[in-house]
Amino acid sequence: MPAEWARHRGTWFSWPHNPGTWPGQLEGTERALARAVAALSQHEKVFINVLDARHALHVRDLLPAETVFPEVSFEIIPTNDAWCRDHGAIFVVAPDGELTALDFGFNAWGGKYPPFDLDDAVPPQMAQRLQLPVVSVDHILEGGSVDVNGAGALLTTRQCLLNPNRNPRRSRADIEALLGRYLGAERVFWLGDGIIGDDTDGHVDDITRFVAENRVITAMEPDPRDPNHRPLLENRALLETFRLADGRGLEVVELPMPDALCHEGERLPASYANFYIANDLVLVPVFGCDRDAEALTIIGSCFPDRRVLGIDCRDVVVGLGTLHCLSQQVPDIAPASSGP
Repeated sequence: MPAEWARHRGTWFSWPHNPGTWPGQLEGTERALARAVAALSQHEKVFINVLDARHALHVRDLLPAETVFPEVSFEIIPTNDAWCRDHGAIFVVAPDGELTALDFGFNAWGGKYPPFDLDDAVPPQMAQRLQLPVVSVDHILEGGSVDVNGAGALLTTRQCLLNPNRNPRRSRADIEALLGRYLGAERVFWLGDGIIGDDTDGHVDDITRFVAENRVITAMEPDPRDPNHRPLLENRALLETFRLADGRGLEVVELPMPDALCHEGERLPASYANFYIANDLVLVPVFGCDRDAEALTIIGSCFPDRRVLGIDCRDVVVGLGTLHCLSQQVPDIAPASSGP
């Protein structure tokens, strides 16, 4: 699986449409995503799953004038919800060098949000649109639960991948073998728990991300009274113990957590770590608090050759995810040669 910062053929979204996911915030969520699409369209192709032709017209009308419309493609692939990172195809380079779509099973984070039949059917449809081969994998896996460096290392959490609501008959060793076979993971780095309010059971893309082959950025909460303080501190300590295949340790960049955000009395999983790395661009969720500027500066220092753009995600995070959760990259892999 190529690293997210490798060149993209495009970015894929499933457009938000479920008012139950965003009670009172669906319009604001659409506006935020429209701004992200406009920025992305200036750097790469954008594919958007929509319900039907009428829905496509609705979304097109939301996109701002700076959108490069020839780079936006509307795909009629109905979904139950919008979390393309988790229900969409995961793209890898097969042993023959061909870009291939993996179709893992999807059960809405342990059966939490039925129905999810449309979401589970999305990956082969994405592959068909791109005219790519698809490999079905008899295993539940969401894209947000793993993060890779493109060179054989993979980050995940015990809270998610070892949760019995995903693959109860598979051991840790079984899962590591499967990640090696399908994603090319030679080293699986197991963190502990995710952040409070994360209904995915600890997706790693809210806490720790690779930003280079041997560098990670990790969320930290300095306030010992905050319930995120201890799990993030414990994950920070684990990062010091990990070694790449060549023996190198990881360089660790610390990233602040935003101020606590709540909706109807419930803590939301707001995190700057849910950024998305695109061609010459990094989209970062911001939350209207004092730590936004610091987070943008820190993430920008990790990507000096890319523009870093903050997208206000105060409405988006009500759905319990933000930019990385909504997106899925399609790597730009040249087709393998068929002859000399």
